Amino acid sequence: MATGRTHRPATRSRGIPEATVARLPLYLRALTGLSERSVPTVSSEELAAAAGVNSAKLRKDFSYLGSYGTRGVGYDVEYLVYQISRELGLTQDWPVVIVGIGNLGAALANYGGFASRGFRVAALIDADPAMAGKPVAGIPVQHSDDLERIIADNGVSIGVIATPAGAAQPVCDRLVAAGVTSILNFAPTVLTVPDGVDVRKVDLSIELQILAFHEQRKAGEEADAAAAAADAAATAAAAVAVVSAKAQGRSGSGSSGDGNGPDGDIPAVMPA
Repeated sequence: MATGRTHRPATRSRGIPEATVARLPLYLRALTGLSERSVPTVSSEELAAAAGVNSAKLRKDFSYLGSYGTRGVGYDVEYLVYQISRELGLTQDWPVVIVGIGNLGAALANYGGFASRGFRVAALIDADPAMAGKPVAGIPVQHSDDLERIIADNGVSIGVIATPAGAAQPVCDRLVAAGVTSILNFAPTVLTVPDGVDVRKVDLSIELQILAFHEQRKAGEEADAAAAAADAAATAAAAVAVVSAKAQGRSGSGSSGDGNGPDGDIPAVMPA
């Protein structure tokens, strides 16, 4: 079976933009859901809505794959699943190592979605001697002293770092030196890598902070809207009070017989 060490995705040579590549997994996830429900075809509008993008962008993205669908019919779901999987390199075996088997690393090891998406957890690695040999998700943890041998023996090109921040860069350096060229980093730190090594960072705390910003902004907008509504109500009440006062004034002056019109108003026609 082919491994990740000997393959480079076709997307680079075909000139598919990085923004399109980043959206392909969204399309694949939506298409996989349709396939599981035995949906044979899907329109660009339906698929775009399921993936959270607009249909014009979806059609443009698919044009890079050479897939244009059939007018009045839409896209063949199974064919698109295969086509996108092939472009993403998911039709082959990708051995992956996870370094750092704490709570997060263990959770990643137990994640069932790797195998169904073309990724095989080849090894779990940790620096704690007490972890050596302990099975996690049915895989025995190996000590970090053997990292280079493990990478070579399994032909690994993708490494996952789930260590504390202080250990992440040294682990990254060792992975790169051993031949790993793609790294998924869960450690809360920025990694420095040489050219030719791709790093994707997943930082849950940053994502939560961004959500907190949006929540604060929405709360501020709601407060501003409430204040504006209160101001408008107060202005309207004041206007009503002024009109009422004027009406009462006119009524009072008419009853006192001040010589103006019958209701106390100035006559419409002044005498010559």
